[in-house]
Amino acid sequence: IKASPKLRENFRPLRDEIHYDATISKIMPQASDSDKLDGLNTHMGIFDEIHEFKDYKLISVIKNSRAARLQPLLIYITTAGYQLDGPLVNMVEAGRDTLDQIIEDERTFYYLASLDDDDDINDSSNWIKANPNLGVSIDLDEMKEEWEKAKRTPDERGDFITKRFNIFANNDEMSFIDYPTLQKNNDIISLDELEGRPCTIGYDLSETEDFTAACATFALDNGKVAVLTHSWIPKHKVEYSNEKIPYREWEEDGLLTIQDNPYIDYQDVLNWIIKMNEHYVVEKITYDRANAFKLNQELKNYGFETEETRQGALTLSPALKDLKEMFLDGKIIFNNNPLMKWYINNVQLKLDRNGNWLPSKQSRYRKIDGFAAFLNTYTDIMNKVVSDSGEGNIEFISIKDIMR
Repeated sequence: IKASPKLRENFRPLRDEIHYDATISKIMPQASDSDKLDGLNTHMGIFDEIHEFKDYKLISVIKNSRAARLQPLLIYITTAGYQLDGPLVNMVEAGRDTLDQIIEDERTFYYLASLDDDDDINDSSNWIKANPNLGVSIDLDEMKEEWEKAKRTPDERGDFITKRFNIFANNDEMSFIDYPTLQKNNDIISLDELEGRPCTIGYDLSETEDFTAACATFALDNGKVAVLTHSWIPKHKVEYSNEKIPYREWEEDGLLTIQDNPYIDYQDVLNWIIKMNEHYVVEKITYDRANAFKLNQELKNYGFETEETRQGALTLSPALKDLKEMFLDGKIIFNNNPLMKWYINNVQLKLDRNGNWLPSKQSRYRKIDGFAAFLNTYTDIMNKVVSDSGEGNIEFISIKDIMR
């Protein structure tokens, strides 16, 4: 400011802050200790390097201090990082969901600069994606030299990939399916077409304070699979959420029940399953036994056949691999349910040394409960799916003809 006459006319710099007397406002850095920041009246907040943030405490304090402002603005600036369970990952994933039109967010401008998943990191022509100022403030030849040196040491290589290519440090997981594959599965089936058909029901119960999901899965005559889902979440989880998840929209669409209780009442799940049984033939109910003892007992008492789905590679890996083939062939029908689409898009795969797959999620934002319920049912349904083997060409020949 002291070096610029124009800035000197408008701003008055002090040791720890810069004053703008025309509006009686000031620019000042803030401590990371959120407990000492009460009483702020923020118009614009700039958060730098939020990949270091472990929680939303500081962000929430600054957000709440904007209440009296008519046009407040928040800006987040950062590279990728190693804190995979912090606010940054949630924001990046919300941005990707917005760009993929999974959720709507007209109030936020997202600018994400990084290499794509299928880019060759050794091909320098891709680097401009993560470094839009390449050739201006970043010298390409110098960056190439730094990359060649960094590749020799695993730690330096990982840090270069994270900081210069903007790829989060997560080497053990990969996406279950990409978004274009998910879009291929866009068939619609009416509830009337499913009326009276046999199905397998599955459920995935939370620790009572998060998403709980249930689904009914049908093996259709054309070799496709249809799935109907519903989810539940406690009201307080919605009210105190910092995540840009469209809970209320899903509730309005009848896809999600927001319960007034501070926890999930599993009686609602039981009632949903009973209602499904009024319209469809529930042949079996599959479940993950975690938190399921009471509900499973009630289902048995009601007369349903239940079967535990063991949550290990021996059971889930074959189902996951077969299910991925079904998605690739466009054979999964979920009626473009946006909540189910979100669940599926969130699924990551964790591979063991034997090449087995297990479903995983990358962060707290990435819920997969509805997919987990679906996967439980698919361990049963996959054996009932009709394969398209064509018309065939059957002829009969005699042993005498063979011996000639």
